[in-house]
Amino acid sequence: MKRRHLIAAAAAVASTGTLPTLAWGQAAYPAKPVKLIVPFPPGGPTDIMGRTAAKAMGDKLGQQFVVENKAGAGGNIGTDAVAKAAADGYTIALAAISSLAIGPHLYSKFPFNVEKDLAPISLVGTTPCVVVINPSAPFSDLKGLVAYAKANPGKLQYAVSGIGTSNHLAAELLQSVAGIQLTSIPYKGSSQIIPDLLSGVIQLSMESSLATTLQHIKAGKLKALAVTSAKRSKALPDVPTVAESGFPGFEVETWFGLVAPAATPPAVVQKLHDAWAEGAKTGEAQSAFDNISGNLRVNSPQEFAAFIKAENKRWGDLIQKLAIKAE
Repeated sequence: MKRRHLIAAAAAVASTGTLPTLAWGQAAYPAKPVKLIVPFPPGGPTDIMGRTAAKAMGDKLGQQFVVENKAGAGGNIGTDAVAKAAADGYTIALAAISSLAIGPHLYSKFPFNVEKDLAPISLVGTTPCVVVINPSAPFSDLKGLVAYAKANPGKLQYAVSGIGTSNHLAAELLQSVAGIQLTSIPYKGSSQIIPDLLSGVIQLSMESSLATTLQHIKAGKLKALAVTSAKRSKALPDVPTVAESGFPGFEVETWFGLVAPAATPPAVVQKLHDAWAEGAKTGEAQSAFDNISGNLRVNSPQEFAAFIKAENKRWGDLIQKLAIKAE
């Protein structure tokens, strides 16, 4: 090391008590492309969120963020791959509520420990569930649905895209707070639910993404009774929230956030967070979220960790109360 560098290093030690070598090493990140795993198939709202985040972060850090779709088991396979990846900041994931807050309480054997195996980076986005019906249903608002269900316990059927999914749990929570009993009809996803909903084979669904139903709602082929978010959706400003419809405090959203392997250096986690926080401010990112009726979100790694913990408590308690199991 040249003499002037030695003098600078000695001065740094004298003033801070620490060596500056770590700071030099951290400044080099990322020195190669970063893999961002989206644990769902390409083309859907989650994939669009992941690709938007990848583009925004890559632009800010001057390095390519390569999206890899690794679908299966409700997002658990792709998220597990990140939990077991090298903790160097070069493999991260856009994980969902299904893997970070619901799945651990549904399965007797879950592939990873959310708190111990993953490092939260930031929330990225949320989407409200929407209570949607075929217009032939014998009610036209949520209060009418509740009244009908109370008068006809178990008669009203609703479509569910999987046991323990966010829309399933949102429907279970609504039944709990409204004191009603509905009958769930299992489907393998919205691609099967929407045709049956449009044809009237089934009259009710709690869809987890407005993107799957918005065009049909605007065309009058389906009717939205309420959204489950705390505030009305920008995409459906005339549709009330569940809370506004007589159930104060009701709030359910499907959410997605960036995570890294647990042992990833805090400085790298912070750098990834800052890149998304800056990238999220761009009109390009906001437009991409608007196109899928999603809400763009940013919070600190510490806030995201606390949020995940609170969501685990909330959904874990409900799953235990209702004895829901995925197996």
